[in-house]
Amino acid sequence: MNTDIVYRALSEQIGEDRLEKNARMAEHTSFMTGGKAAVLVIPGNVGQLRFAMKVIAEEKAPFFIMGNGTNLLVRDGGYRGVIVKIGGALSDVIINDGTIEAGAGALIKYITDKALEKGLTGLEFAAGIPGSAGGAAYMNAGAYDGEMSRVIERVDILKSDGSDIYSLSSDEMGYGYRTSKLMATREVILSVTFQLTAGNRDDIALKMNDFNSRRKQKQPLDYPSAGSFFKRPPGNYAGTLIEKAGLRGTSVGGAMVSMLHAGFIVNTGGATATDILALMKLVQEKVLEHSGIMLEPEVRIIGEQDGFGA
Repeated sequence: MNTDIVYRALSEQIGEDRLEKNARMAEHTSFMTGGKAAVLVIPGNVGQLRFAMKVIAEEKAPFFIMGNGTNLLVRDGGYRGVIVKIGGALSDVIINDGTIEAGAGALIKYITDKALEKGLTGLEFAAGIPGSAGGAAYMNAGAYDGEMSRVIERVDILKSDGSDIYSLSSDEMGYGYRTSKLMATREVILSVTFQLTAGNRDDIALKMNDFNSRRKQKQPLDYPSAGSFFKRPPGNYAGTLIEKAGLRGTSVGGAMVSMLHAGFIVNTGGATATDILALMKLVQEKVLEHSGIMLEPEVRIIGEQDGFGA
């Protein structure tokens, strides 16, 4: 792929202020490490996003769609294609009776704050989730026995070549544990409509405060991370299996299994993506040896192990 062709085509329509060559993805991910992207584009509106996807399709360029970067690790060698970041320009939130329609770039924290303000219940479990609406809907994010599929009414989607926009109901999204059908189609979420119900504002606040308090007590929020690193195995918990394998506090370079919550891999300072991936592999091997269970990463991992000259 000739990234110069893609960059020139995008700059003419979108503008260079929304494009970056050899973008340092450590600045766009919560792990605060990892390689560069050959091209990073942050569209300013749906029209610019459609144009970007059209150019990417025409040039047959590798691409990756990201949200707030809270569940993403880019290997140290970088990403040879185009990363499209759905950011704050696509973050409008409209509240109408019991629904909240949120642009894909809207942060979950802002959405839950609005739900509380309007006395709408159903999203309490999501209070404190650091990602965006699009990312949460894409992967069926969840916490404390709640998940997005239960509160989503509709998802508005852009086809991967930018040609058409259509909608799917929650039932049509093919939701499972931390997955949806969009992981196969690679189409782009534009907005998410949540169906909530009227509730007591004090009760909603009490639940949200409780969940936020539990996060602060049990999760290593003082270190860069991507949240829970591994998917929950059926009938078990990744953190429990890692702890039973004696891996709490285990380090590789600047990457460490959190002392506070063994389900988290944290960047204690200067960790490379290679450190994190080496620690991931070590954890997988030791847990498999100890319990017979192979842990699968929940974090999305992209890019090259070796650099591409960026």
